[in-house]
This record gives sequence, C-alpha cells and structure tokens, in this order.
Amino acid sequence: MRRSISLIPQRVSPIIRFSFPQRCVPFTTIQKLILPEDNYESTTSQHYAASSPCFLLLSKCTNIDSLRKAHGLLTGNGLMDDLSCATKLVSLYGSIGYTKDARLVFDQIPKPDFYSCKVMLGCYVLNKESLEVINFYGFEWKHGYNDIVFSKALKACTELQDLENGEKIHCQIFKVASPDNIVLTGLLDMYAKCGDVKSAHRVFEELTLRNVVSWTSMIAGYVKNDLQREGLCLFNRMREESVSGNEVTYGVLVTACTKLGALHQGKWFHGCLIKSGIELSSCLVTSLLDMYVKCGDINNARRVFSEHSHVDLVMWTAMIVGLTHNGRANEALSLFQRMKGVGIKANCVTIASVLPGCGLVGNLELGRSIHGLSIKVGLWDTNVANALVHMYAKCCQNRDARYVFEMESEKDLVAWNSIISGFSQNGSVHEALFLFHLMNSESSVTPNGVTVASLFSACASLGSLAIGSSLHAYSLKLGFLASSSVHVGTALLDFYAKCGDAESARAVFDTIEEKNTITWSAMIGGYGKQGDTKGSVELFEEMLKREQKPTESTFTSILSACSHTGMVDEGKKYFSSMYKDYNFTPSTKHYTCMIDMLARAGELEQALDVIEKMPIQPDVRCFAAFLHGCGMHSRFDLGEVVIKKMLDLHPDDASYYVLVCNLYASDGRWSQAKEVRNLMKQRGLSKIAGHSMMESEFSAIG
Repeated sequence: MRRSISLIPQRVSPIIRFSFPQRCVPFTTIQKLILPEDNYESTTSQHYAASSPCFLLLSKCTNIDSLRKAHGLLTGNGLMDDLSCATKLVSLYGSIGYTKDARLVFDQIPKPDFYSCKVMLGCYVLNKESLEVINFYGFEWKHGYNDIVFSKALKACTELQDLENGEKIHCQIFKVASPDNIVLTGLLDMYAKCGDVKSAHRVFEELTLRNVVSWTSMIAGYVKNDLQREGLCLFNRMREESVSGNEVTYGVLVTACTKLGALHQGKWFHGCLIKSGIELSSCLVTSLLDMYVKCGDINNARRVFSEHSHVDLVMWTAMIVGLTHNGRANEALSLFQRMKGVGIKANCVTIASVLPGCGLVGNLELGRSIHGLSIKVGLWDTNVANALVHMYAKCCQNRDARYVFEMESEKDLVAWNSIISGFSQNGSVHEALFLFHLMNSESSVTPNGVTVASLFSACASLGSLAIGSSLHAYSLKLGFLASSSVHVGTALLDFYAKCGDAESARAVFDTIEEKNTITWSAMIGGYGKQGDTKGSVELFEEMLKREQKPTESTFTSILSACSHTGMVDEGKKYFSSMYKDYNFTPSTKHYTCMIDMLARAGELEQALDVIEKMPIQPDVRCFAAFLHGCGMHSRFDLGEVVIKKMLDLHPDDASYYVLVCNLYASDGRWSQAKEVRNLMKQRGLSKIAGHSMMESEFSAIG
C-alpha cells in the first residue's frame, strides 16, 4: 500500500516548557532527589551541574520516571541549552520508547546540528515509526546527510511501501552523493518490495560489488512479485560469480519452488542447505515443510518435521495444514492430539487449520471437542468461526452450522462462502441456494467466484440445467468468468458435464486461458460420463503433450472412461503408467475402475486376481463392481467366492449384504435373497435409504 508523505521540513508545535525555579542546585542534591544512594558516588566537594555531571546523571536513569525527574531538574537549572546534554536526553527518551518526549526535547534545541538530527531520526527507526522517519527525514535534509541517513529513510519507505517518496530519495541520493553498496542495496530492496521490479533490476546492475545481501534482495524481489523463474535464473548467475547463498537466500529459493510446485528443484536446494552446513532455523524449516506439503511430498515433510529438534507451534500448524490439504485428515488429527500431548498450546490459526480435517473424515466428536476448547481458552476469531461452520456442514450438522453462522456479529464474504459451500457439498442443495438468495437480498456482502463455484457444484448434484444456466448468466454479468478464473470456469464445465451437456462443457473448457490439471481432469471425466472415450483419451494425450502433469484424479477420470466403453488395453496401459511413470500409489478408486473395466469386459478371473492382490483392503465399491460383472456374464460361481471373502471382512456392514441380495436376485434365486434379508434383520442391519432430488421453485438466480 502506498502512502504519499510530504518531505517538506516539519517541526512539531507548540513546545511544552517545564516551569522550575531558575537557580543552581548542587549536583549531589540532584542525585539524591532522583537516585538511590548506591547509584552515585559521594563527594565532599560541592559540584554544580555542568556538561560532564549531566551525562553522568542521565546515564543513571533507567526508567521513564527517573528520566523525567532528571529532565525537569536540568531544565530548571538552565542546562537544556547545552546541545550535547539535550541530544543525550533525546537519545534516552527514544531508547525506552518515548519518541514524543524525545521530539519535544529536540524541538527545544535552538540550533540542532547534524548529529542531533541523526539521533532523533534513530529514535524513530528504533521504535519502528516509519511514517515519522519519512516526515523527519525532510527536516533533517537541510542539516546534512550521509549514507546512514539515506539507508534509514529508504528502509522506512520499504516498510510503508511508499514508492513515491522512495523515488524522491533516490533522486536526492544521486544529486548530492556517490552512494555506497549498502545504500544501493537499500534502494534495490525498496523498489522490489514496492513492486517496481524493473527499477530494482536497474539498481542491481549498477552495483559494482555485489554481495550475498544484494543478490538475495534481488532474488527475493522477483519471487515476491511472482517472477519465480527469473529469481531461480538469477541464483544460477549468482553461483557462476562464486557467491555463496545464506539462510535467507535459500529460504527465498524454497518459497519460489513452493509457488512453482517445483518439487525436484526444492529438494535440490534442501540438499544444498545440508551440504553447506547452514543451520536450519525455525523459519527455514517451516518454509521447507510448506514446500513439501504443497508439492504433495508428505513423506519428506514428515522427515523434516521429525528431524528438527526444536519444533514450534508454527511448524506443528504447517504440518497439520499440509496433511489436511493432502487428504490425510486422520493423520492431521492425530498430529494435533500429539501436539497437545507434548504441551504445545494451540492458537487460532491451529484451531482453524485442524477443523477442516474433522469435517473431511466426519469426526464430529473431535470437532465438537475443539469447539469447546476454543471457547474455554478464548481462542476465537472470524477464521475459527468460519472453520466451525464448514466443519459442521461437512458433518451434515446443518443446524449447528447455521447456529455458529448466525452467532457471528459480522458475517463477511468468507463466512457466507463457508456455509454455502458446506451445504452444497453435504447435499443440502436447496438450503445452499436459499442462503445465496439471503446473501443477495439481506446482506451488504457481494458474492465472488468462490460463491458461484460452490453453487455450480450444488446445481450439478441437483442435475438442474435451468438453475445452473441462470447462475452462468449471473456469473457473466458480474464478471466472474471474464476474469479468466480457472476455479469458476472449472466448476462451470464440471456442472455442464455432470448434467450431460458435453458440448457446453467443452465450450467453457476452450474459453479458460490457463487450464490447470483439475480443469483437464474435469473435461476428461465429462467425456467419459457421456461414453465418449475417444474424446477422453484424445484430451488426455493432448494434456500430456502440453506438459501438464496428470494427478491421481486425472487417472481416475481416464480409467473410468476406459471402463465404461470397454477399452481394456488402454486402461491397463494408463494404470501401469500411473505408478511407473508418475510414482502414484493406486488408491481404492483406481482399483475400483480397473475391477469394473475387467468385469464389464468379461475378464472376471483377472478382476478377481486384482481384488486378491490389492495392497489395500477392498471396499464396497470394488466388490460391487466385481459382482455387477458376475451378474452381467452369469458367473455366479466367482460371485460366491467373493461373497465369502466380502462378508468375512465386513460382517456388520449392511451395504455388503445388499450386494449379495442383488446378485442372488439377478440369478432368480429369490429364496436365497430372502435368507440374506432375514440375516440382516437378525443382526440388526438395515439399508440406508437413498434420496432423489427435484428442481424446486429456484428457477432463476439474480
């Protein structure tokens, strides 16, 4: 944020004067008035306060009370006209944080010199009053300047992101002086942090002697302004000039890799850190953790976390967030419990980070416990409230979600998005649409792309082309799609694909300029749902040609497409490529696709072999896919084999008994189907009722 600050010389007014009797007091008397006996040396001779005693007296003042008493006595005895004494008093006031008092003393100096001005400027710098630094710099300019003054003024501009005054100081520097490398590095840093990378680069090239600080400042400038590749290239140049990086350099480079998703490069920098012997600070460890978790490498993230001896709250929180975002919510919750066990106290950020994990795995009990903890210890802010709303919604506790939402005094955009997206995801589609209507009609909050993306997902669940199309028009009207938002565009094409309108989905896909892997996966899956395997395969191959790295979700989409159209050879090829070429460990979803594909094609022995050799326990979807194939191809003998294995693994899950009933019914074995239903009743098992959705009166958005 820029601030325009005048560099015109300023002085404060009016000046506060102290009223004391204008007579001399013996120095020992002054000491006894304000200092304990052991804080001064007794003397038999009578010394009157002068410059040397003044300094001695002031040096004994250790708090504001003693300093103000000394100030009053010195003023009363007419010693404040002494420049060195007044300057010392300015310095002392500033050193204990009383810059206003320091400025009042300074403004009483009849003729301040360059040194006294520099001391006053230093007081503002010491107390991080950047605005006052800039204001005072304009006054000091007429009394003198040097590289230290320029550096302090530039640092203030950097902290305020005040590019306008930074440019003025730049002109003054080159007008009156030949700046040293410290000043030029300060200029570089100011331009970079104010977003003017071109000017920063120009200053960088003017440096005759570049050290690690100047190189790091320029690299950090590139990374801060989302020019990560330029930053990495500059690091290569730095190495060519035999300049070794320090802790700050590598921290910036790791951040660049995080933004780029460049895991391999990030690992290389991690190796350089270890090889160079640089001690890993908490800040650097947190950066490495963040890089690994955001690049999906949880194993290395865990290694970094466990190897660091002094793990602080920030690291615990980073690890919890990483596990949650990578679909390992149970591990995140276990880590949170472990954190509490070792005595690390959570803060609001930690609470807001762990609650999404409760929602993802449906751990309502722990979620409620964390809710109670946050109230008990006072860890409550907007982020915690929004996380609670989303957690309750994910756990299908709409009443609790609505209660927390209504209790928020100021419902901001994030609060509205939390409850709307939560209801959209748990199937409460009409409630989500109703809340969107309330948001538009009864609040001053304007929806954004996240809001409409959630509603597109809701419309996809409802299968409502009418409502979704109205929402599409609404999004165009408000410019959510014109801004080339990948997130909104992907949600829109996914909506059309799930509603069976592949043509509209492809039209949206083609308008998205910078497609990410989720966009490609959604379109590939859309073709697959329509039975257009050719379209899915062609798009997948095009994705690879454009060097877009597929995700686990992408492989789920392409395998599902192959399954629905019987492209067994292609499916086997992609399944093999997933773990051989991309190092993905197949999940239950991937195995289900393979079993379904083989079973549909009649290759039931191979499908059974996949089930028996799976490194993870097959779930109801795997067995359902296989038994469906057995029914299609009348291979009830193989179905009987799987039934025994299935019920041994899951004796108390009604959904598996339902599969057995369906298999017997498809073969006309009604008596056996009835026996299974009776067995379910004896064991107190019941099938969870399904539900259908219909369009309601919500036929338009706007």
